[in-house]
Amino acid sequence: MNESLGFAHFLAQADGVARFVLGLLLFGSIGSWYLILTKGVHIYRSNRRSQRFLDAFWEAPNLEAVAAKIRTDGTPEPFSHLLHHGFAAIEHLSRREHAAHLIDAGAPDEMLMRALKRAIEEDKTRMEFGQTFLATVASSAPFVGLFGTVWGIYHALVAIGLSGQGTLDKVAGPVGEALIMTGIGLAVAIPAAIAYNAFVRANSNTLARLNAFAYDVFNFLATGIKASPMRADARATSERVVALARAQGVVGEPPAHPGLAVR
Repeated sequence: MNESLGFAHFLAQADGVARFVLGLLLFGSIGSWYLILTKGVHIYRSNRRSQRFLDAFWEAPNLEAVAAKIRTDGTPEPFSHLLHHGFAAIEHLSRREHAAHLIDAGAPDEMLMRALKRAIEEDKTRMEFGQTFLATVASSAPFVGLFGTVWGIYHALVAIGLSGQGTLDKVAGPVGEALIMTGIGLAVAIPAAIAYNAFVRANSNTLARLNAFAYDVFNFLATGIKASPMRADARATSERVVALARAQGVVGEPPAHPGLAVR
């Protein structure tokens, strides 16, 4: 055999179906690595901002200081975003006179709880962005590569049969080239599978901490919306937080639908 075998020779001999399969694998690989790099950097930075915010939160003398920090921090991370929704709910509760909409129905602490749950769900949706694509690539790329291998072997055997040269050296080369597709499929799927599992684990840890933090935020803010005289100091604190947050832009004017938290 005078011509050298290899990936370049395989590409030269590939038909439209094989090139389409290679294109799919290339698209999956580029998309996977883009998500791996961007989400990895985002998670790293978000975790650092979250830890700084939590440290400042627990060291703050009062909720007014926390509201001021949210204003100066700029881009919100999940924990400050959760507290932002809590302040927005308190601001709305301080203005409503009666339950004009279904979202206003229920006790004030129930409305506050709904606002915190909405914040958690919004953050969960953002954190899961791109994971469906990674899961799809991880599960389908090996089979796409295997399809390319089967297609390549089929055409190689047909060509060998037509040439009438069925010796081992004539069969092994084309079949070996076709197996490249399976290797490419595995090379695309393995990083996507590892990244998907890593991101799921990171998101699970963040959501667990966020739910625990939401319980603390609910306790801190709910005490200020109770009417009990024994909680007058806590109520005054929450009212000062609302006034400070509104003045600094942390909590804006109520949206068109009064029950929706500010995003």
